[in-house]
Amino acid sequence: MERIVVIGAGQAGQALVSKLRTLGHTGPIALMGEEPQPPYQRPPLSKAYLLGDMPLERLYLRPESYYAENGIDLHLGETVVAIDRADKVVIQGGHAIPYDKLALTTGAVPRRLPGAIGGELDGVYTVRTLADVDAMAPEFTEGRRVLIVGGGYIGLEAAAVAAKRGLHTTLVEAAPRILQRVAAPETSDFFRRVHAAHGVEIREGTGLDRLTGEGRVTGATLTDGTQLDVDFVIVGVGITPATALAEAAGLVIDNGIRTDAHGQTSDPAIWAAGDCASFPHGDGRLRLESVGNAIDQAECVAENMLGAGKPYAAKPWFWSDQYDVKLQIAGLNTGYDRIVTRPGGTENSVSHWYYAGDTLLAVDAMSDARAYMVGKRLIEMGKSPDPAAVADPATDLKTLLKA
Repeated sequence: MERIVVIGAGQAGQALVSKLRTLGHTGPIALMGEEPQPPYQRPPLSKAYLLGDMPLERLYLRPESYYAENGIDLHLGETVVAIDRADKVVIQGGHAIPYDKLALTTGAVPRRLPGAIGGELDGVYTVRTLADVDAMAPEFTEGRRVLIVGGGYIGLEAAAVAAKRGLHTTLVEAAPRILQRVAAPETSDFFRRVHAAHGVEIREGTGLDRLTGEGRVTGATLTDGTQLDVDFVIVGVGITPATALAEAAGLVIDNGIRTDAHGQTSDPAIWAAGDCASFPHGDGRLRLESVGNAIDQAECVAENMLGAGKPYAAKPWFWSDQYDVKLQIAGLNTGYDRIVTRPGGTENSVSHWYYAGDTLLAVDAMSDARAYMVGKRLIEMGKSPDPAAVADPATDLKTLLKA
């Protein structure tokens, strides 16, 4: 019986091992992770969990008992330091664990501020792991001053939690506008208004020059010369794929661990899925950072590890929760040249539809689940409705699916 080892005990790793058992694989399975906890959800960490609305146990993707009951050996709390491809073993904690097939679901790591500008001072945090959030949780006391560096979704979600907890919140974004890398100006404008209404000070086109303090951060100097007194700092300037282990093993790296359409790396015995993996998409390659991709790609890889020969067809979708606004995104907006705005039923309900010529690429739906669901279905069906019909509030969106 083939022994399958999965390195990376996050969303993709959990989805992969569960799918292997569901598909009837009866051989040994080992799931390895450097954190001491069994696989858990990451999105609620910086929202419901940090706010105290979700207990630790509800973060777990499966009850701890699930793994033993399904014959999945958990190796947690230790880092895998090497992959020996010649002997087909992985080295963790001084132990050599053999594999017949190996999957890498190592995820991504947050970008950190350089030590030269104060990034290593106490009181400077990133948001990625349970340990990260547990460490920063005591800082969230009403009246304190937090600086958030980065105006992407992670930074904006952190700002929303801070504002809800009564902190004086300042967010700086070096680009001309928040969400510039991922969203249209219309979506940026929407969230700027939402945050302003909750007292968050957003400074766009202004970066961080340096953090100051003796041992612990106490201040910040911005690129425009402004000096701020701060009690702590949250850094949300993106993530990078965790490829060091794969690179050291000699696998091909190309904006992540390079895989073919089936999830197979340059070593036919090794596969990859989730945030760490790049795969063929259209005329190029793509790496997606999302829960949806982590699950779907990992499950496809599980099938292919058992011989299915099934190409992975990505169906990108994302979400973000900020205050009482739920943003849902379908598709990829790369290459858009037109935005069609459709009003929703309430003041904070609207959707922005991305077109390239006459082709619908993506939809940003703010507190408008119907627009999201219809838009997602249209994109998956390859249909592009008339932009005028989309913009008309009188149009029943469901009729667009039948056109």
